[in-house]
Amino acid sequence: MRTLLLILGPTGVGKTELSLRVAEHYGCPIVNCDSRQVFRSIPIGTAAPTAQEQARVKHYFVATRSLEEDYNAGQYERDALKLLDELFEKHEVVVMTGGSMLYADAVCYGLDDLPNIPVDIRKHVQEAYETNGIKWLQDEVKRLDPDYWSEVDQQNPARLAHCVEMCLATGKTYSSLRTKTTKNRPFRIIKIGLERPREELYDRINRRVEQMIADGMMDEARAVYPQRQLNSLQTVGYRELFAYFDGAYDLNRAIELIQQNTRHYAKRQMTWFRRDQQIHWLKANDDYEKNIHLIDSLLCADCVQKD
Repeated sequence: MRTLLLILGPTGVGKTELSLRVAEHYGCPIVNCDSRQVFRSIPIGTAAPTAQEQARVKHYFVATRSLEEDYNAGQYERDALKLLDELFEKHEVVVMTGGSMLYADAVCYGLDDLPNIPVDIRKHVQEAYETNGIKWLQDEVKRLDPDYWSEVDQQNPARLAHCVEMCLATGKTYSSLRTKTTKNRPFRIIKIGLERPREELYDRINRRVEQMIADGMMDEARAVYPQRQLNSLQTVGYRELFAYFDGAYDLNRAIELIQQNTRHYAKRQMTWFRRDQQIHWLKANDDYEKNIHLIDSLLCADCVQKD
């Protein structure tokens, strides 16, 4: 049975190594579902799979887009489904992993068919954002759609702007337009969630940020600094370093903020994932053999149940 094995969890929990071992176990590729690792030029700050990791297992959707490209969950849904159709001709199991909740949901459930945004409204929102900054978008989303504000990445201008555009174009809240009608997929989906105690996860995040700086993230951020207004760079790590380059605070403070904002992002990820009752949760640890055995059991149990 064609099976998409989705390995989820907050940033820093340990998805990469488990995914590699699971993919090696099943002899299959890994399909990435991280909205920032898809871009070239920023591998350190996005914790993209290294060349050595990609040599172990074939990866898709890693460094395939330029920073200048606008790429969203809707495009990812179409691209990923087309790719999966091809991969399932050769593999019974395909591993998908990443921390971008919306990308994962797009593949599993499909996105809503939303109305097109009139050009004048899109232009108005873009100009207002360029003039007033992200705080204007944040205030508008809070005013127009408090429910969406409570769950959105509040530092992501593309998602904030999309909400404002939808509200202005339809006269309705973006939340009410998101019916979340599940679309049928020609494969079964089994979701594995990785979790760690909060203190352990936060310590891993703090240490990983320090390692990123040691690995050259500063040079990486300086290289893309002239493009800092691009949507692809509106993400934790780069925003804080750009502000440091602008003289807003010193380097130590920038690192502290990256650690803090990454922890906040991990918390939002867990809130999102905890709503999904289909996720089978495993303890993230170094006993990969045990976790692979548990995953084997889940796949077999699901086969029997469906038969």
